[in-house]
Amino acid sequence: MEPLAGVQPVSHTRFAAIRASLEAFEPRPGWRAWVYEFLLFGFKQGWACLFGALLLALLLGTHLFYPAHPPLSRYDFLTLSALAIQIAMLALRLETLEEAKVILAFHMVGTVMELFKTAHGSWEYPEASLLRIGGVPLFSGFMYAAVGSYIARIWRIFDFRFSRYPKPAHTALLAVAIYVNFFAHHWLPDVRIALFAAIALLFARTRIWFRVWRRDRWMPLLLGWFLVALFIWFAENISTFSHAWIYPDQRHGWALVHPGKLGAWYLLMYISFVLVAAVHRPQQHAQAGRAFPTVA
Repeated sequence: MEPLAGVQPVSHTRFAAIRASLEAFEPRPGWRAWVYEFLLFGFKQGWACLFGALLLALLLGTHLFYPAHPPLSRYDFLTLSALAIQIAMLALRLETLEEAKVILAFHMVGTVMELFKTAHGSWEYPEASLLRIGGVPLFSGFMYAAVGSYIARIWRIFDFRFSRYPKPAHTALLAVAIYVNFFAHHWLPDVRIALFAAIALLFARTRIWFRVWRRDRWMPLLLGWFLVALFIWFAENISTFSHAWIYPDQRHGWALVHPGKLGAWYLLMYISFVLVAAVHRPQQHAQAGRAFPTVA
């Protein structure tokens, strides 16, 4: 199959050559091609998760093996390590400068939320550190940045296109309302049910098209956000197990993060997506407005 019209080869990161080589491979038709596409999907997803995966490995590794009384606190080590990973990814051209700008925005937005939420007891960071603002160690912003890094990278790696994507002004207004509600619900009624309804109404017909290998695939964008939010919830359980942060009900021992947190992650996923969309600017798929083929 010929490349999708309008999609230019990606050549601005070191992953581009590897990607081109893998996509040029020709397995036999039939089940072998399906298996290869599935494996290629997993590889690309793993590559897009690189920053988040390294950060998660650091959280768990330092929880299990970090010295009991070190000269450098564990949280400060995590901050410096996350910063080193970010610099290395830029220096080695594993990440673009535009993606780094998105990650910086996530770091700032996330840190503001962390300061507010920890002050109101929503969660806490139980270990001491020097590199912190109030009760929030600086590595916490990198956890939000990991979400931004994933979305920015996956957008490029899978050549995202959309059909029936809403007007950017509408999506931005809803993102602001969601962000405000994260703060305001401590004093005012929590309107997240209305926000979920607004997301569903705005994106009910929106499809995200992506290319794993030779063919364009699609899924409802609402479903895509849920799947990512679910994986973030899994990562959150690993993070709280490693005492990166804890919720009030985990002070006397680890417990599974309440599944209700999935809703909060879904809303955060929406804000994250809109922030990345402001940089990448959603492109319309060639088949937008036509009858949709069977989901593959």
